[in-house]
Amino acid sequence: MKKILVIEDDPDIARLLELNLGDMGYQVAHEATGADGLARTRQEDFDLVVLDIMLPGMDGFEVCRRIRARDRRLPILVLSALSDEVDKVVGLELGADAYVTKPFGIRELVAGIKAIFRRIEVDRQADRAIGESILEAGALKLNRSSRTATKDGSALDLTAKEFDLLSAFMQNPGHAFSRQDLLERVWGYDYPGYSHTVNSHINRLRRKIEQDPTNPVLIRTVWGIGYRFGDEPSLSEE
Repeated sequence: MKKILVIEDDPDIARLLELNLGDMGYQVAHEATGADGLARTRQEDFDLVVLDIMLPGMDGFEVCRRIRARDRRLPILVLSALSDEVDKVVGLELGADAYVTKPFGIRELVAGIKAIFRRIEVDRQADRAIGESILEAGALKLNRSSRTATKDGSALDLTAKEFDLLSAFMQNPGHAFSRQDLLERVWGYDYPGYSHTVNSHINRLRRKIEQDPTNPVLIRTVWGIGYRFGDEPSLSEE
C-alpha cells in the first residue's frame, strides 16, 4: 500500500484529501505545519508528499528544499494557491515533481499522483532491465542502477532531476532535444510554460560537468531547437 503524507493547514482540504486518497487505497498521514511535516518525513518512510505552500511558520518552498537536501528521490506534489508561473517554476526548481494550483478538482490531483507513481514504476522497470548499466562520455561516468555519477573519478553531487537530465543526454549522444522534450521526459509535464525550469537545470548541470560552463562542449545549445549532448555536427550550434 502506497503511503502518502499530506502537509496542509486547511482542515477542510486535508480532510478531503484523506477521504478521497484513502478510498483509493492509499494510506494517508496528515500534518498541518511545515515543521511538523518535515519532521514526519524524517521519522517515517513515505511514497509521496502532497505539500501546500502557504503554511504557517516554515512555508512549503522551504520544506521542499529541506526534503530535497536530504532525500532526492521522495516524490513531492506541490499544492498551492500561488498560481503565478514564477511560483510554479520556483517549486519545480526546488525539486517538486508536480505542481497543482488551488482551487483544484480531486480528479486533477489524483491524476497527478498516479502520473508520478507511473513514472516511478517505469524507472524501476528500466533499472531492473538494464542492471548495472554504465554510461561513459570522456571523463564522465554514470551508473543508472546506483544513480551515481563521477567526473575524472570524483563523485558529482547531482540532484535527482540533474541526474535524469544527464542520463537522457548520455543515452542519446548527438540527439537534439527540445525543451519540451526534456520537460516531458524528465518531469513528466507537457506544459510549455514550464520550459524555464529546463533552462535553469541545464545551467546548473553545466556548472558541474563542463570544464568551462560559459563555453560548454558537452551539453550544447542548438539554435531554435534546444540542447544536445556531444559534438556530432548534426545541427547548428549557438
